[in-house]
Amino acid sequence: MKKVAFHNLGCKVNSYEMEYMQQEFEKNGYEIVPFAAIADIYVVNTCTVTNIADRKSRQMLHQAKKRNPEALVVAAGCYAQTADRDRTDAAVDLYVGNNRKKEIVTIVEEALKEGRSQRKVIDDLTKPTEYEDLFLKKTMEHTRVSVKIQDGCNQFCSYCIIPYARGRSRSRKKEDVLKEITALASKGYKEVVLTGIHLSSYGIDLDKKAASYNEMAAGCAFTNRELLDLITEASKIPGIRRVRLGSLEPRIITEEFLRTLKETDAFCDHFHLSLQSGSDSVLKRMNRHYSAEEYLEKVSLIRSFYPAAALTTDVITGFPGETEEEFEESRQFLTKAGFYEVHVFKYSRRKGTVADKMEGQLTESVKNARSRILIEDGMKRKHDFLEKQIGKSVEVLAEEFVAHDNTAYLEGFSKNYIRCAIRTDEEREIISGRIKGFLTDDILEVCADK
Repeated sequence: MKKVAFHNLGCKVNSYEMEYMQQEFEKNGYEIVPFAAIADIYVVNTCTVTNIADRKSRQMLHQAKKRNPEALVVAAGCYAQTADRDRTDAAVDLYVGNNRKKEIVTIVEEALKEGRSQRKVIDDLTKPTEYEDLFLKKTMEHTRVSVKIQDGCNQFCSYCIIPYARGRSRSRKKEDVLKEITALASKGYKEVVLTGIHLSSYGIDLDKKAASYNEMAAGCAFTNRELLDLITEASKIPGIRRVRLGSLEPRIITEEFLRTLKETDAFCDHFHLSLQSGSDSVLKRMNRHYSAEEYLEKVSLIRSFYPAAALTTDVITGFPGETEEEFEESRQFLTKAGFYEVHVFKYSRRKGTVADKMEGQLTESVKNARSRILIEDGMKRKHDFLEKQIGKSVEVLAEEFVAHDNTAYLEGFSKNYIRCAIRTDEEREIISGRIKGFLTDDILEVCADK
């Protein structure tokens, strides 16, 4: 029995795909071992969203080869898809691009038979590509599971390499998604997180006669009825208590969209709404299709339907040409929007993107300084948001036991994505109670109802 080890980098889509690949190796008789162990095969599911992600991908590949020079080292995913074809890395025996992960076992076994010559199994994703339908039967999570429903992106933001790494937007058939969620619910999973590379475009490519297709193609705000239908039907699957969404873009937020969500009891009032900058001039250079004012209108609309909603976002600082005034404008916008959490990224120069050729590339010291400021601001806002939750009733989906000061707590998330802990050593799934205060800086303690 050959031993195979995995390491994943990057987003929830990558995590889903890694778990699928692990599942396929197990199904074919391989033994899964920790990445730190000696294995016959190492699979690194790589990321390329930033230069740091590239570097981490290379580090893990080299670490694997150093651990066992005789092992087959496989680079799968986004870094493998976009790596310079003319350069070779002696640590890598096999490159497997995106849209070929379904065949991972066959590809690996062919490489093992053919010997040590480096192989690249990578499709040209600039051409029209079918959705690679994977089917996950289990995950490492206990109660919450991510399900991939969409791949690729057509937005071509000026800083982003992902459309080249993932290809054009393509969606999974609704019946296949529902079949997978039904199977996972039968295994005891209570919450499903619908995820994709550009989730807001889910289903648009499946019906090009639909109004939403024309609205999105024209760059207008639109109600994604295909995504709404999927959410509604997923929430009706026996055993599913919660449906959560991955990252959305502002123009998908309409009154019709929110009204339908509000009628769906299982929907979680947590919105990750992609921002990137609070400065109109920077947004324009980024090729983002909204203004700061339009974004704020969407935030207000969400809060009119969900007053207690947790809003999270991503922001890039240090974009080419970002002046002190633009940075401050963005900083003030983050406070005005009142985000629960902000994921701060320093601009990373990516070869092949429009921003790579822009003038006014900022130094790392400037980007580091601005990043620190935004992170510190975000920590204060998060604390303020959590403080306002004290005294409120909450329903927690328990995930795992964790010890705090030698005391057992069940930890999990509320519907609006607040990490909560209940003092108990009793196994329970969903717990209702009242938030009594802070257990740690970012975990709230809940007193369970009797």
